[in-house]
Amino acid sequence: MADPLDTVFSALADPTRRAILTMLLEDDMAVTDVAEPFEMSLAAISKHLTILTRAGLIQQEKRGRVKWCKLDPDAMRAASVWMQGFGQFEPVNLDAFERFLASELPDRQA
Repeated sequence: MADPLDTVFSALADPTRRAILTMLLEDDMAVTDVAEPFEMSLAAISKHLTILTRAGLIQQEKRGRVKWCKLDPDAMRAASVWMQGFGQFEPVNLDAFERFLASELPDRQA
């Protein structure tokens, strides 16, 4: 069985799925409403929603005849914690580093 973190990152790798998650930040949506802005079939959107559901990023439930999608607020916690582990390193300012090297190293002219 795949690592849950691998499943989440795999689901997030697709731009359509990321767009769907962004839409669901606003509110729960019916599957047909999720599909509306995309130029793909309802079946293709359903496949994306299945992947997001298996990754635990969304939940789907049937209300009457309509299937609704809802963002799981805790779904990305493990991924977020994993990514924050890399936040301990300061970003390198390459321009400042280049200026430092230029001031410290003698010019090499052939």
